[in-house]
Amino acid sequence: MAKKSDATANTTVDATGVQVKKIQVKLVRSPIGYEQSQKDTVKALGLKRMHQTVEHNDTAVIRGMINKVQHLVAVTE
Repeated sequence: MAKKSDATANTTVDATGVQVKKIQVKLVRSPIGYEQSQKDTVKALGLKRMHQTVEHNDTAVIRGMINKVQHLVAVTE
């Protein structure tokens, strides 16, 4: 089996054959005490518990969501 190189470790191929970069998002602060819209954004990112990590495609939509709650999450590329 072929071994992935480090350059392509965080990429996948989508349905159109284009490589898509992956990012990991980790909830590091509780959304309690913040606006409901920020709580909804954390939930939409798929984060339910503290220190939970989820993986998403690196798209403008996901980046915008991360930007809205950047004080609550940590991003690993």
